[in-house]
Amino acid sequence: MRGKHGKTRGESEHWHSEREGPRGHHGHGGGRHRMFEGGELRLVLLHLIAQEPRHGYDLIRAIEGLSRGVYVPSPGVVYPTLTLLRDMGLVGEPDTDNQRKLFSITPQGRTLLDENAKAVEALLQRLGAAGEVRERTDAAPVRRAMHNLKSVLFDKLSARTDEQTVLDVAALIDEAAQKIERLRS
Repeated sequence: MRGKHGKTRGESEHWHSEREGPRGHHGHGGGRHRMFEGGELRLVLLHLIAQEPRHGYDLIRAIEGLSRGVYVPSPGVVYPTLTLLRDMGLVGEPDTDNQRKLFSITPQGRTLLDENAKAVEALLQRLGAAGEVRERTDAAPVRRAMHNLKSVLFDKLSARTDEQTVLDVAALIDEAAQKIERLRS
């Protein structure tokens, strides 16, 4: 069933990145970006279920692991997508006494996965790349220094500050940004 934007439920999940979106788009100060478009989440879930029967929570944790914590789909996206996959005949629920529903891939699901093998590989690479970006940009010393800068700025600028001090602070931050940009990798 399609919603008001032509998406089925479960296709509009977003993720947060400090600087880079899912395809290398730069945001300003971070923001929410769409990790998956269209039926891409369906393919990732189907791929994970093909590896072994899984329940919803396990799928959420598996995707979180693939992205190294950058992207964690919400249950409100995963479970409706699983229901859609089941309704499409791509996954089934094996008989089990466990309270959690374990989903397994059907022959139709395996065929669809095989037909989209290149797309699945690209999606898995995207998840991995998002994690790599975070690892490069989320080092503990950098987080500490950014927190320190934030605290100093708040303390300095929350007091009555004249316009020249504000301009001096902005110039120092711009200078630091330029020096960081010129660092060699």
